[in-house]
Amino acid sequence: MEIHQLRYFVAVAEERSFSRAAAKVRVAQPSLSQQIRKLEAEVGQPLFDRLPRSVVLTEAGRCLIDYARQILTSIGDAQRCVDELKADISGKLAVGAIPTIAPYVLPDLVGKFQKHYPEVTLEIVEDVTEGITRRVEAGELDVALASTCQQTPTLRRESLGNEPLLALAPEGHPLAKKTLVELDDLKSQRFLLLHEMHCLSQQVHHLLEARRLRPEIALAGSQLGTIVNMVAAEIGISIVPQMMVKHQAIPGCVSLPFAPPVPERELNLLYNPLRFQSKAAAAFRQEAAAAFSPPDASIAHNAN
Repeated sequence: MEIHQLRYFVAVAEERSFSRAAAKVRVAQPSLSQQIRKLEAEVGQPLFDRLPRSVVLTEAGRCLIDYARQILTSIGDAQRCVDELKADISGKLAVGAIPTIAPYVLPDLVGKFQKHYPEVTLEIVEDVTEGITRRVEAGELDVALASTCQQTPTLRRESLGNEPLLALAPEGHPLAKKTLVELDDLKSQRFLLLHEMHCLSQQVHHLLEARRLRPEIALAGSQLGTIVNMVAAEIGISIVPQMMVKHQAIPGCVSLPFAPPVPERELNLLYNPLRFQSKAAAAFRQEAAAAFSPPDASIAHNAN
């Protein structure tokens, strides 16, 4: 097996298309198709079922895919290990973040990191928690910023602290007059939440269920920006992370702190402990820890 054949094989499996895979790995489609056929000839079985509108892995393909990814990850780690012999911190670094963290934290964090380490080439990926954790475990991401997730042998969490959650209400709403909001105040409210694929939505659901609150869910959106605009339009209220309020003007809305015990969410930095950790990855972890540490970032006021 040739390394480039495995790279093409993984690309086709992920894209479910020979043309999209060819564009992803920057090779002509006939050449990619030829290399896949050679790989199939070597293993003695077809790796893909060629359907009219897509391609899917065969049983043999499903058997090979994890090994192919492990091989490509090991090769990447080997290259990084050699690169570490250089005096300067350089090379490539893939960083991930969930959508309820990325727009509020990454611009400043990445800007400072690039200023301090200009020889590092960053790749930024934004995805929901499930996608981020899968990419970290698969070796596609070196480090990632996320909230709640399960720790596994291939997924390590480093706490960056805890962040308060705030109630968000329209300016003319009765709740807007309160100094502190009690969770019971939300009992009869219409709620606007993110889709359940977002961990913030799951956290809010657990928070409400713990108080036996079952408010009407008027919207399950995919972006916090949409939720905020709907709150401003007086369609309902929401619960949002404090960092959003800190970094973004919210016309037509009032953000309200909760009375103790204040609901919070975890902030974690993720990485795969079984993978080689480059100097660049270690430097980013230090920059992230500093960004969330008091007094530099009040959102992590309970950092461990």
